[in-house]
Amino acid sequence: MTAGDASSISAAPVILLGVALIGFVIYCWVDIARAEKVKHLPKWGWAIVCVLSVPLGGILYLAFGKNR
Repeated sequence: MTAGDASSISAAPVILLGVALIGFVIYCWVDIARAEKVKHLPKWGWAIVCVLSVPLGGILYLAFGKNR
C-alpha cells in the first residue's frame, strides 16, 4: 500500500463532515430567517457570508451578527 492509495481511505468520515457542515449552514440560515434583527450586516448579507465561507461565516454570524 502506498501513501497515494485513495482506495484505502474510507468515505464515511468525509461524508459525515459534509453532512455536519451542511447542517451547520442550514442552522445558521434558519436562525437568520427567524431573527427580528441582526448586527453589522443585513440578513441577506449574513446568509451569503455563511454559504461562501463554511464554517467560518456561520461562526462569525453566531459570534458577531446574532442579536442577543
